[in-house]
Order: sequence, then structure tokens, then C-alpha cells
Amino acid sequence: MTSSQTFSILFWINNSRAKDGLAEIYARIVVNRQRANISLKTKVNPEHWDKSKGRLRTKDKDSIQVNGFIAQTRTQIFQCYMDLKASGTIFTAQSLKARFLGEDKDHTSMSELIAYHNEKMQPILHYDTMRHFKTSQNYIMEFIQKEYQSSDVFLKDLDYSFIIGFESFLRSYKPKHYQAKIGNNTIMKHIQRLRKMIRMAFHMEWMEKDPFIKFKPKLIKKERDFLTETEMERLENLSCSIPRLTNVKDLFLFSCFTGIAYGDIMLLTKKNIVEGEDGNLWIITSRKKTSTPVKVPLLPEALGIIEKYKKDYRTSITNTLLPVLSNQKINSYLKEIAYLCKIKKHLTFHMARHTFATTVTLTNGVPLETVSKLLGHTKLTTTQIYARVIEKKVSEDMNELKVKMQKKKLVG
Repeated sequence: MTSSQTFSILFWINNSRAKDGLAEIYARIVVNRQRANISLKTKVNPEHWDKSKGRLRTKDKDSIQVNGFIAQTRTQIFQCYMDLKASGTIFTAQSLKARFLGEDKDHTSMSELIAYHNEKMQPILHYDTMRHFKTSQNYIMEFIQKEYQSSDVFLKDLDYSFIIGFESFLRSYKPKHYQAKIGNNTIMKHIQRLRKMIRMAFHMEWMEKDPFIKFKPKLIKKERDFLTETEMERLENLSCSIPRLTNVKDLFLFSCFTGIAYGDIMLLTKKNIVEGEDGNLWIITSRKKTSTPVKVPLLPEALGIIEKYKKDYRTSITNTLLPVLSNQKINSYLKEIAYLCKIKKHLTFHMARHTFATTVTLTNGVPLETVSKLLGHTKLTTTQIYARVIEKKVSEDMNELKVKMQKKKLVG
């Protein structure tokens, strides 16, 4: 365990459930801010209870006996804590409770799996990926609390109904930070992350069966939006006196002509520009998201944008190729740009990457395999979504051609 781990024991009485003038004593154990309560199966008079000391203040024979029992319980819980800590295993308040009650029997809980996953994957996964995992984990633990009235569950007890229940919980859940409910594909992402952790537990032999065997994700296929050639021309021709909008326009177009994602553009420096074997300048980098190598030949439009910011005071401070702006601000400013360019689509920075894949490359005859490499995709199937978009565009163009040909016949 890490040195930052916290642990405490508190003895308290449940006054709200007092009956016949007697209240039950509980031991509350807290590990890293996670609680677990243990009933001592002993009742006392609330008037005799010293809340600050967690014991009876009276000195009669029965009180001395109860206080001795409390002290003994404290020692036993602390010993269980020290045993678990010495074993080097990741544990929670719930698993410490199970050890004290003799119910653990090497059974791993959900919170232990989460702690183990995060400890092992933190050095491997990207920060944003880990952030998404932690969001999913919070939802999982919220579901357990609501569905099972417990702060944790053992992995051995997970079955198909747990997954279906979790899906139902997410579909009815309304996040506090925004009004809309969680979308279908986002729900499937949360379940996918749960599945990855469960698969880890199954391979570690912490579970005898995989509850996901019969589960099939229900993804809704969405078309990737992109700018048409006409819309790109409007954007390129936009003359604006507001510097922040001009900067964002340039960043967006740079992504349109390179296919490089926002996070990777913000990290580009002069060192990423390399002369290739063909004598042309290339950008050689790796995707921040997957660490996949990316090699992109620079089109004249992209080179022009780099040249424009070569002596810009902001790039000299950050030592980057282009000005550094937050993704949130960029997407906010893109709404203003879309309005000025009379683009009715919901313009986001990621749309530039889609535009590179469709309007700039595939539409101009660049093979799908080449586009896949330029985008830094690890699977060709990831890029094939753009091929379907192009087929749709071809169909639209052919329909327009039919209309034009019919008009010619009518005129003739």
C-alpha cells in the first residue's frame, strides 16, 4: 500500500434505532475515506455513552465488561489491518471488515478490483483514459450502493443480472453537471470499462465465471460529421479582425490538412518536422492517446500555417509550432466561426480530423490503408467508418447528377 493510506476506528451507538432505552454499539472502520460498519451485537443505555471517547463513562461491573470488549475489538481490528497491510495486497474498509468477521476467504471485492486495476494501469494508460475509467468506477460504486444497500460487493457474486442492472441504472441516471441523461453509446463505454476490469479479474482467477459471456453491447452507429469542400473554402476565405478567431481558424485548418488531433497538435515543436527520404517535410510524432507513431507529409496549406506562426510571440514562449489554446475555448470560438462562415453544422475541433479523412484524402483518391496510417489508427476497421461516409457522399453526388441530366433532357 502507499504511504498516503489512511485508517481509523470509531466506536459509536445508533441512537436512531434505540429500542426499550437501549442502543446498539457499532465499530466504524475507515480506510482511505471508505467506511464499513460492524455491529458489536451489544446494546447499552445511550445516556451512559461517552461519544468523544467511544465507550461507556459509567464504572459498574457491566460497563467495565462492555468497555473491555470494545478495547479487545479495537485491538483485533487493528491486527487485521496490520496483517492485510503486511501482505502487500490492496484492500478496502469492506475487505478489512470481512477479514475481521472471518468472511473474506480470499474473496476479492469490486472496490479491491478497482484499486488493483488503477494501481497497475496508471503507469500504462493515458491520463484521459484513466480519468474516464474513474468516472465509470464512480458509477459502478454508486450503483452498488443503490442496488445492494452496501458499499461493496464480492466479485464471486457478480452475474448477468448485475450487468443488466448496471445498464438500467445508467439509463435512468441524471448527471449533476449537465441536464441530459447519459447517451446510449456513452453507457456502452462505461460497461466496456467494467468489462475490461472483470476480464482482468477473471484472468487473475479472482472469479470462477465471466458474467459478460451472454452480454451483447447495443451500440448505435453514428455518421461522422465533416466539412465539405465548399465549407472548407468558406473557412479558408474567412477574413476576421479578431485575433482569437483567426488563431482558432488556423489551428482547425491545420488539423484539416494533417489529420492530427487537438492534443497532439498542442505538443508539436520544431523537432517534429523532419525531412523525409522524398525530400519533402513531414511531421513525425506519436498519438498522445495511444502512443501510436504518426508520420504525415506536410501539404503546402499546413506548411503555410506553420510559417505564419514561426515568429509569433506565443509560440516562442511555449516553444511549440502553433499557439496553445484550451480545447474548451477552441470549441467555443468555433461556434462563432461557424456562424461567420454560414456553416450550419455543430463545429468541433475533432471535426477537422474527420474532414481530413473524408474531404481532403479519401474523396481525392487516397487509399483507405494510407489514410489509416496517416490518422494513426491501430485497426483498419476504425478508418472504415469514413469509407461509409464517402459512399454516402458518392450516392448524393450521383443523385445530383441524375437531376442535372434529367433537366438537360427536358431542355433538349
